[in-house]
Amino acid sequence: MKRKELYESKTPKVYKSPKLNHSNFGDFTHTDYQVYLMLLSKLGGVDKNGKYLQSKELKREHTLSAKEFGYMFKMAPQNSYVALKKAVNKLLKTDITVPEEGTTSYWRINVCSQAKYVKDEGKIEIQFTDSIMPYLKQVKERFMVYNLADISNFKSIYATRLFELLQEFKETGWMIKSLDELRHAFAVGNQYPKYANFKARTIFPACEEINKNYHMKVHFEEIKEGKSVTAIKFIFKPVIVLRSINETTGETKTRFIKHEKKIIDIPSQTKLKSTDKKSKPAPKKIKKRGGFFSSVINFFRKK
Repeated sequence: MKRKELYESKTPKVYKSPKLNHSNFGDFTHTDYQVYLMLLSKLGGVDKNGKYLQSKELKREHTLSAKEFGYMFKMAPQNSYVALKKAVNKLLKTDITVPEEGTTSYWRINVCSQAKYVKDEGKIEIQFTDSIMPYLKQVKERFMVYNLADISNFKSIYATRLFELLQEFKETGWMIKSLDELRHAFAVGNQYPKYANFKARTIFPACEEINKNYHMKVHFEEIKEGKSVTAIKFIFKPVIVLRSINETTGETKTRFIKHEKKIIDIPSQTKLKSTDKKSKPAPKKIKKRGGFFSSVINFFRKK
């Protein structure tokens, strides 16, 4: 099959179906998950005519270098090599759990059919499985997309996962998830069986970290059945949506004005603010002259 000529975005983007976005990633660490997301960003895209690619048109084999991974996630070179080497094993051994629509059943799907760590070149080469490709197809209005750089500052996998879930509701400004759905998406397993611990370890710090990086004002309300909390309603600042219609084709084009990102990097040298007063130089001390003649003069002045 002849591959279409692709339009390469200057900013790597992550494309996912809602099912894949709600899936459970087992024992992936945050770094493992970042490697996985960067690999996903390599297979999405559009052709030269602006049409989204479908699963049969997507390339399955991809390469990720430690250099580009470290640059994206602000990681030291040596740490990037270690991250890729560990991720190779996780990508092969770990399967993801994807919910089946309309049922309480789940599909278990392997991410990669093969993966190789090339030590001398500091890179990994992987091949996505046929089973996962349908969840990566880009059906208009039915897939979630965001810039990979949007989550590059997050230090917690819970912040990354919550941010991804919120992207599906970015136009409304609110989202309701049951505790079971959140536990599944956060892949906590049997950890934090008590709600108070689960909230303190995952929900609260995730909201806090997102707000630290973005002007989203994320907060949440507890939904109860009797005295027990059963679901969480997340409330946040929605994105601005701009829609325009092509007069020739009649197609509607949608553009989103994303949440403003906060500047959290502290410069090495801080500059004086415009309202700060500049310190005045200390007055010079006038040394008093001593000696015999000055003593005589002072004697007569006192007279």
